[in-house]
Amino acid sequence: MSRPRLEGKVTIITGGASGIGEATARLFASQGALVIIADIQDELGRAVAASIGLDRCAYRHCDVRDEKQVEATVDFAVQTHGRLDVLFSNAGKMGPAGAFLEASLEEWDDIMAINARGVAATVKHAARAMVARKTRGSIVCTGSVVASRGGTRAAAYVASKHAVLGLVRAAAAELGEHGIRVNCVSPSAVATPLACALHGWSPSEVEEYGEALSRLKGVVLKASHIAEAVLFLASDESEYITGLDLVVDGGRTVVGQNAPIHININK
Repeated sequence: MSRPRLEGKVTIITGGASGIGEATARLFASQGALVIIADIQDELGRAVAASIGLDRCAYRHCDVRDEKQVEATVDFAVQTHGRLDVLFSNAGKMGPAGAFLEASLEEWDDIMAINARGVAATVKHAARAMVARKTRGSIVCTGSVVASRGGTRAAAYVASKHAVLGLVRAAAAELGEHGIRVNCVSPSAVATPLACALHGWSPSEVEEYGEALSRLKGVVLKASHIAEAVLFLASDESEYITGLDLVVDGGRTVVGQNAPIHININK
């Protein structure tokens, strides 16, 4: 029987109450990690933690827009377990979708505060804890295919994910001297609650959209596929990989395919 890939590793997962974060929390725990779910969905987050098992998983309220809450979450991990080994900075916001010419800059600021500034805050405080305890940690951030290809009717989201990718590369260059790895996982369309809410689609409609964009037929992208990619980057199996944008998109960005014209993304 193989050894669990994250045995004994202390991990924080922001946005861990649903979608990709929840799938990753469950996978991490199954691989031996001690998981702290950080989210603003308190009831849901507590339920997920309880279902995983409170001996392996805890929930903390954390709005990544508030640096003090981020710092407190990292402090909780260190005070509870003595260290922090892995951060999965996954909390994010997708919408609302709309034309750039009609964009609300207030909404733009909120998306940036969560997707870009929030990621910066989590990386900063997680890395500080790792450096202080000389932990050769792993930090993984959720990016997006739009960080390398662009996208329409979601300028703030696209810009925020470009910022995440830039942050990952800059942090990897700087934190490498401390033995800390920083990487990014960039999914294509996944039927998470956020993705479904963006256009009012059902999970099957999001998956249909993703399948049409993918060059890899016969498989539908699920949150579990993204969780497996995060697990690889979090584990010691990737100990010489840093600054990587691991794109999980079925070959979508290889050919630069845009949305098929028969799919109405505004319905």
